[in-house]
Amino acid sequence: MTTTDPTRKLPHSLSRLRSYFILNPLIFFYTGVLGAMSLLSSFFDHEGRMQHNFARFWSHLILKTSMSPVEVIGLEKLDLSRPFVYAANHISAMDVPVLYDNLPIQFRIVANKYLFRYPFLGWHLKRSGQIPIDRSSPRATFKSLTTAVDDLKAGLSVMIFPEGGRSRDGHIMPFMNGAFYVAIKAQVDIVPLAIIGTYEMLPMNTYHIQPQRLQLIVGDPIPTTGLTTHDLELVASKAQKSIEDMYYAHAHVPDPRVFSS
Repeated sequence: MTTTDPTRKLPHSLSRLRSYFILNPLIFFYTGVLGAMSLLSSFFDHEGRMQHNFARFWSHLILKTSMSPVEVIGLEKLDLSRPFVYAANHISAMDVPVLYDNLPIQFRIVANKYLFRYPFLGWHLKRSGQIPIDRSSPRATFKSLTTAVDDLKAGLSVMIFPEGGRSRDGHIMPFMNGAFYVAIKAQVDIVPLAIIGTYEMLPMNTYHIQPQRLQLIVGDPIPTTGLTTHDLELVASKAQKSIEDMYYAHAHVPDPRVFSS
């Protein structure tokens, strides 16, 4: 029996029309309805668990609507009862749905402060306990990260995007050392995550969703026991190499390290 591949390519013009008139309106609808429900639930659940479940359902609907199945590799190597700092590359707005839908744990995201100003999204971020990061100065940045350290010590995992923003060309950008401050201060392992395919699915500065087969690859945890903030550069380098090795082994973009070596 022949099955239809949900990621089969349409002609470019038809793909755009499908995205603008079907996929995007559905996603905006999910965001508005579930964002409002998440906001209401926050008045009954002050720990953010109900809001996290709404975010997972929102993410699942988005990926189903976008016809982009996700293959998860390596999750079995983790003890999910332990808190970790998860570090992921960031190439698309679709990275967040991939993470929410495929990591069966409670976690809090360290996100840019400006995102908290948006209707629905910002309300959800604030009421669900996500962590705004203020990059106006190094002092403000580290002050923002104190909340993340407290969450880790309370047993909650934390998600960081060490590049500090989305890549415009699908290549991994340099990691910021300070992103790993929370892991060292809380003395928890860092789990590298490589997200593959979301750049081709929805690049930055576009609303044209192009269905793709996606992958989420889990790397080996990087221990921080006994390390201090003097080791930030070393830890950042290890995490970047791990994520780059996983990403470029599967991504559609060429590995720039090959040409620069």
